[in-house]
Amino acid sequence: MKILVPSNVPFDLRLHVEGVDVAPYVMRDPVPEEHTDAEAIVTWASPQRVLDDAAERLTALRWVQTLNAGPDQALAAGFAPDVVIASGRSLHDATVAEHTLALVLASVRRLDRTTRAQQEHRWDRDLGREQARDEHAFTLAGAHVVLWGFGSIAATLAPLLTALGARVTGVASSDGERHGYPVVAAERLSQVLTTADVLISFLPATPATHHALDAATLALLPAHARFVNVGRGATVDEVALAAALRAGTLAGAALDVTETEPLPADSPLWDAPGLILTPHVAGGRPQGAAAFVTAQVRAWLADGAAGLTNVVAR
Repeated sequence: MKILVPSNVPFDLRLHVEGVDVAPYVMRDPVPEEHTDAEAIVTWASPQRVLDDAAERLTALRWVQTLNAGPDQALAAGFAPDVVIASGRSLHDATVAEHTLALVLASVRRLDRTTRAQQEHRWDRDLGREQARDEHAFTLAGAHVVLWGFGSIAATLAPLLTALGARVTGVASSDGERHGYPVVAAERLSQVLTTADVLISFLPATPATHHALDAATLALLPAHARFVNVGRGATVDEVALAAALRAGTLAGAALDVTETEPLPADSPLWDAPGLILTPHVAGGRPQGAAAFVTAQVRAWLADGAAGLTNVVAR
């Protein structure tokens, strides 16, 4: 079995599986002609054009293993229907949960406002007065936090929010309980948004989730609520989000992802009040990638696609 593995990743991705030919490629370059007979490919930070090219030229390919938590790029590449796609879900749980918590706290504690005041060499005395007037607006203690998309990252984050005193509700495909937290079906999202103090989205980019956070959904949130997106930028109507922030019908937002990345210079998000932006860095590098891929390769050799974890429905 020949498997293509990116050679220019800034982390250990050495595989040690007997009988496997590990062929290197550079993530931003097309796969070398001599390796187009590969049966599997590991991807991480390749641009879409490289994946599209691989889908066209790697005719022997049977399995795509992405190290990204979201498999949307691989799904969009046009790989043949019989090619198995598996995601890197779990490799980013801790880092994305940490970054999400940082964004939530930064928004709730108004760190964007204090950063601006620092840059202007200004002591923001009004902030303390506002905190004194409202005992709930500057804390997660007693807050209702809704996690839209209750997968492994949300399951990692939820206990951290609970430890800070928040009440957590998940939103997923069906009603029930996951990891000890109540979860409501997506069709009942409107019922929990009306009492949400913070809405956090982990939604993937699919045709069904395109602009899922639109003007109508934003209107369901209380004016004091805050929105955080660490899923995919295509799930947010950015014009509607910027309008809600300008109108004061949404208190704040924090985005690690945007629909177009890098964010265009003329985007209304740059100057939207109460908005914190980070440049798609929540996940950072995958944790334990070498061990994960090695286990996946061994599972593939033993049982084929049936042995893999994180197989994506197509």
